[in-house]
Amino acid sequence: MTQSSVEPKTVAEDAGNGSRVPAGKSWLDRYFHISSRGSTIPRELRGGITTFMAMAYILLLNPLLLGGEDGLGNKLSQPALITATALAAAVTTLAMGIIGKVPLALAAGLSVSGVLSTQVAPDMTWPQAMGMCVIYGVVIMLLVATGVREVIMNAIPLPLKHGITMGIGLFIAMIGFVNAGFVGPGKGSPVTLGVGGNLTGWPVALFAFTLILIFMLQSRKVPGAILLGIVVGTVISVVATTTGLIDEKAWGGKAPALHGSVVSMPDFSLFGDIEFGGWEKLGATTVGMIVFTLVLAGFFDAMATIIAVGQEAKLADDRGRMPGLNKALFIDGAGGAVGGVAGASGQTVFIESASGVGEGARTGLSATVTGLFFAACLFFTPLTQLVPNQVASAALVVIGAMMLQNARHVDWTDWSIAAPVFLTVVLMPFTYTITAGVGCGVIAYCAIKLAQGKWRDPSIFMWILSGVFIFYFATGSGH
Repeated sequence: MTQSSVEPKTVAEDAGNGSRVPAGKSWLDRYFHISSRGSTIPRELRGGITTFMAMAYILLLNPLLLGGEDGLGNKLSQPALITATALAAAVTTLAMGIIGKVPLALAAGLSVSGVLSTQVAPDMTWPQAMGMCVIYGVVIMLLVATGVREVIMNAIPLPLKHGITMGIGLFIAMIGFVNAGFVGPGKGSPVTLGVGGNLTGWPVALFAFTLILIFMLQSRKVPGAILLGIVVGTVISVVATTTGLIDEKAWGGKAPALHGSVVSMPDFSLFGDIEFGGWEKLGATTVGMIVFTLVLAGFFDAMATIIAVGQEAKLADDRGRMPGLNKALFIDGAGGAVGGVAGASGQTVFIESASGVGEGARTGLSATVTGLFFAACLFFTPLTQLVPNQVASAALVVIGAMMLQNARHVDWTDWSIAAPVFLTVVLMPFTYTITAGVGCGVIAYCAIKLAQGKWRDPSIFMWILSGVFIFYFATGSGH
């Protein structure tokens, strides 16, 4: 950061990042270091609103991902899930703004929610799954506090990190295609197009329309393209259902209709509904791998996202150092525990924060504004329930496509890199589990390096991790 050009006699206090705060500014300016970071209050307000608009889709997608059954056949209430999603996003984003003082917003990580819904909840109850979420959040906080998080980040090869991100992207996209009815079980094949090899019904057509519309808007760099596509798809679905063009039964039990008032009181029934224990039937190895997978799902993107947005906001230097980095990482880790307690799955920093930075946001005031908008959404649950699953699923596929952009960072001509990354990426959606993809990628990386006589290239941590995964697969824990 460059020093402020103000004279020493006008300096009121240190901003905490090497710059100085001019005297005579409002308490809001002094607290968030707005002037010292080259911003203004109107810019911060605009940035906060823009960030919220860019990531508001999470209020629809997270309940969609967490809407399945647990091991006892129980489902979570959709209104309660929406409330939990908004509550957790509000709390963690406000913490990042007020305590971290950086323009970063948090919400439920779709990768974490995907793990909870497909790997964790089916083998236990939802309260137990949320308990696992709290545990993974505490683990990340400890890793940050002890400095181990950075050590682990450096131990895993960068291409594998990109592979993990891409694999999770394909996994999320697969969930979107299946939920929309665009992909389903086939006759004579594991999966097929639609039902029995054919796409049928207007809801599936609306999914395809919404998906293409969002891609078109993104190609035109339209701000809030995902949210705008969801809104358009929802309006069309409401009109089509109201006019009788689409029968209510065609939506699979969730027709886009407003029941009662637009505004309602929040449903906090999931808050604090967590359990620790009751995992004996799974075995210690499986429980350990579940925690590891959750940590992994919420682990790698956070630091890269925080630094990337920090550099965009000119808060980070060329080495990725920025004021309050440890605070930001700790709050991101705490998001796992907060999300578990709220019943919304782990919270993590969203790359959509960059949209607010693009509008001029440089401080925590922007994140505070975003957090307040999420808090306001607690009272608009009926409105969010208008969105049919097919429309929301289109956004899941788009998010998956965005995560695949990491492919450009992989050297596909180096087989010792390409093969492990390939296995990591494809096995996540093919096995419907993130753990299998990561495990096979780690084992393949170490095995190929050994075959090349470069067994020293993988870190000790990678060799240990490879051994753990071999034991995990050999004992049948990855059922």
